[in-house]
Amino acid sequence: MEYKNVSWKRIVVFFVIATVVSNIFRFDVFEIKAELEELPTWIFVLVSVLLEGSGVLIGAVIAVTLLKKTRSTQISIFGTSKSKGILMAAIPVVLLVAIGVNNEFEMNAHLYGLIAIIGTLIYCLMEEFGWRGYLQEELRFLTPWPKYLIIGLVWYLWHLTFLTEASVGDNLFFIAMMIFGSWGIGQVAESTKSILASACFHLIIQIMMFNALIKNGIDRTEKLIILGVSVVLWFAIVKKWEMQNARVKADSE
Repeated sequence: MEYKNVSWKRIVVFFVIATVVSNIFRFDVFEIKAELEELPTWIFVLVSVLLEGSGVLIGAVIAVTLLKKTRSTQISIFGTSKSKGILMAAIPVVLLVAIGVNNEFEMNAHLYGLIAIIGTLIYCLMEEFGWRGYLQEELRFLTPWPKYLIIGLVWYLWHLTFLTEASVGDNLFFIAMMIFGSWGIGQVAESTKSILASACFHLIIQIMMFNALIKNGIDRTEKLIILGVSVVLWFAIVKKWEMQNARVKADSE
């Protein structure tokens, strides 16, 4: 395992910045959410999302800048196909706007669906810029399981779940899910070299389980429809993406 190619100092810098900044806003340390709620709804939603994801993005930008001084990186926003990444992102956006999201802001469900899904996608992009755009690149030369184990553990620690009232069992389940998610989304990143494609799979997890903007606004059946349609189409796109990359690689040899 090529640990000599890994800078643990860069990882620590990324982790500290990501954790401190993101959790200041996630736990509302300075109690600014009450003031933000005075803003128009769509601005409140987007600002809240951007603030919570800002730590990972800031930490990743700094860490990637430092990483690029020592070696090139392969994973980028669009990866090897801008059009395929945008198409993948458009699928859940269209689905959620069509279905609509009930909300406490008394907004039209379809309009709120658009705001919520765009805000969530931005959030997922900010996170994925850190987990895949930086950390997976930092650990690129490691064999798969050490690599995804480290990413999953760092991802878990960033959430600070162990400081909440979650039980030991909940924390163990969450660790396992973060490791599995790191492997699964990591495979997408390896195939496409795209942060946007990775963010799409992160997005579906947010819709199904965690996202406060969406989870109570659609029912289980609607979630399953979004999951089923999105994942089936995404896998077809990723498969074509892999074939395209293989052809390009063959032509260049």
